[in-house]
Amino acid sequence: MPKRLNFTIFLSGMILISMLLGACALQPKEPVSKTGFYFDTAVTLTVYETPSRADEAEALLEKAMAECSRYDTLFAPDNENSEIYKINHAEGHGVMVSDETRDLLYAAMVYSRSFPSYVDLTIAPVKALWDFSGDSDYVPRREELSNALQHVGYGNLSIDGNKVTLSDPEAAIDVGFIAKGYIADKLKEFLTKEGCESAIINLGGNVQTIGRKPDKTPYSVGIQKPFADLGSYLTATDLGSGDSLYSSAATSGVYERCFEKDGTLYHHILDLETGMPVDTDLYSATILTDSSLDADVLSTVCLIMGKDAALTLIHDTPDVDAILVTKENEVIDTRN
Repeated sequence: MPKRLNFTIFLSGMILISMLLGACALQPKEPVSKTGFYFDTAVTLTVYETPSRADEAEALLEKAMAECSRYDTLFAPDNENSEIYKINHAEGHGVMVSDETRDLLYAAMVYSRSFPSYVDLTIAPVKALWDFSGDSDYVPRREELSNALQHVGYGNLSIDGNKVTLSDPEAAIDVGFIAKGYIADKLKEFLTKEGCESAIINLGGNVQTIGRKPDKTPYSVGIQKPFADLGSYLTATDLGSGDSLYSSAATSGVYERCFEKDGTLYHHILDLETGMPVDTDLYSATILTDSSLDADVLSTVCLIMGKDAALTLIHDTPDVDAILVTKENEVIDTRN
């Protein structure tokens, strides 16, 4: 399967891996953070600077947040100015896109081909029937789901240079399973080029790090206890550079973007065969690796696979580990 995809990278459901401790310069004193709302989630960027460079840190974070805004505009499916929106409403005609959108879609296509039973970047017609972030508890009828599924298939998408075409006019793209991972990697690349040596990039649960904390200790992130108050952790894990640590973590879980109706839980991670929420023995899957893009996608894939298949996949995939939480709140860490 593809590893360390060198793609240059929206929206998946909120995933609850929370930053406990975070930390761009040698001998820094104080953290400098900035928070915004992009990609349908809270984004927090934190760097450390000496007091004499605090203004530089603020300016750097302003630039990084501007990058977040730019990616949000490129990839937001509901923004009429976004390139994803234009592709989805082109009625089968080709759309010229930026290099970033091309690369994101190419990465999504590669993973859709690699895991055709688990992820597909053209799932949007099915997702449009559900509302996991609003007040509605409407459950689509089987006929509605069946009709929408007829327009799902990554084969409907072609990429020719920077020209992207959906051959089925009723097909549509959703990159929620991969976009935040792509963006986190791009933000790391941006900050590193600007001279940043220590930082935390937290895109609503997709965590990517640069270096280590100023005292050279790792960063620590907590794994949320499903259906518990935010900040209730089952375990924690270290991130950072060196000593066999991974720099990135991403979680997919069934317990935030969801609703309950008539005693049944409905969540945003959908089965490509039925269009209904998947039902496995896992509440969440956290992937640890160096690529946030890889972590983002594989967390969704592992959650849908279920425990046994996920463990086999991780065992067979170099430079990747996982922390799985079962429906019994058992924590399985493949590093142990």
